[in-house]
Amino acid sequence: MTIRVLIVDDQVMVREGFSVLLNAMDGIEVVGEAVDGREAIDQVVVLRPDVVLMDIRMPRMNGLEATREIVAADTDAKVLVLTTFDLDEYVYQALRAGASGFLLKDASARQLADGVRVVAAGEALLAPSVTKRLIVEFSKISEARRLADPAGAGELTERETEVLVLIAQGLSNAEIADRLVVAESTIKTHVSRILVKLGLRDRTQAAVYAYETRLVTPA
Repeated sequence: MTIRVLIVDDQVMVREGFSVLLNAMDGIEVVGEAVDGREAIDQVVVLRPDVVLMDIRMPRMNGLEATREIVAADTDAKVLVLTTFDLDEYVYQALRAGASGFLLKDASARQLADGVRVVAAGEALLAPSVTKRLIVEFSKISEARRLADPAGAGELTERETEVLVLIAQGLSNAEIADRLVVAESTIKTHVSRILVKLGLRDRTQAAVYAYETRLVTPA
């Protein structure tokens, strides 16, 4: 099925550039554009995209606020954050708000298309080393943000905890299944149970949770 994409950026050249790149890719269609977060929220309701490419710094309503509202509305749209900066606290906050990952604006056409496909498939875009670095760096910020005894963590089984750690390391379901020598369907079941037990929306929030609660620590 064709992946429907909404591009949100206050710069017309950026929107048009990404639109041309993505429309040239098989199985991807840009269905709309928005100039700020408020318009993005309205467009999500009307266009029902599968993926929203979301800029962070925009007038009227920034990408962080828009991401939070889109996620809270429980739409099917997945948010993929676009940024010029690879270490931006706004990006970290967007991940915590429910974004499914992020890409730098200088990503290649292939990286952009692959990112859209990964997020549309329900995976977290955490594999690139820069994304891991961002999560590691901002998981260190403010000890008050951490939970000394995280609620829900004790409910995870040993195998679920093991899967959560591997998610935080950026592994896909197939890679985790290979690592643990089990069927991929088994890993999908573990992931679903982890999200339910911890009250999390998706794999990205699970990865951030693992860093914030020190199940995974910076190397």
